[in-house]
Amino acid sequence: QGDDPKHIDWQVYARSDRFYIKEFEADTNLRCYVVVDASGSMAFESEMGTRFDFARSIASHLAYMLVQQGDAVGLHACNQEAQVDLPARQAPSHLHTYFDLLEGMKPEGESTLVSALHALAERVQRRAVVLVLSDGFMPAPDLLDALQHLCFCRHDVSFFHLLDPQEMAFKFNRPVRFVDLEGGADLVADPSVMQSTYLEGIQRHLDTL
Repeated sequence: QGDDPKHIDWQVYARSDRFYIKEFEADTNLRCYVVVDASGSMAFESEMGTRFDFARSIASHLAYMLVQQGDAVGLHACNQEAQVDLPARQAPSHLHTYFDLLEGMKPEGESTLVSALHALAERVQRRAVVLVLSDGFMPAPDLLDALQHLCFCRHDVSFFHLLDPQEMAFKFNRPVRFVDLEGGADLVADPSVMQSTYLEGIQRHLDTL
């Protein structure tokens, strides 16, 4: 009772003498852009490999799954030295180009992730899913502003925050030379002296994000 008669399936009614309502489920193709931070800090390496290797692995697996289910995927990888900008397509052959570009990208230089996200928000007109893979080592307000710009343009955003356990725990037991992977500056320090200050700083950054 109350349903519009135009939705009644009359062929089913003729066979069963009962009223059934037609229901529709529309399948829509997803457009996804995978944004990989390729700055120097993504080259941080531990016994588990580099952070950039993890980002490439995640980006590759997600792209494969998306294309297999008929969705379009694009790639944007950026740093100060180079930039990859591959439009979203759904052809299986598109994956070869995607993987080749991702494999050829090297993490180096300063991060340009914030400006890249702003540019992507302005350039992609149709609503899309944007997956961002980064260590988040940049001013948190700038990064949040870029992510909010994407959301304001009606894109669905997911942020994959990649950190190494050493960066979270900071368990060093002897003087260490710390090297800035993006700027090249270094600092020799006693971890026991700066551990509490470092942990407070990283926690503030994480809380903000």
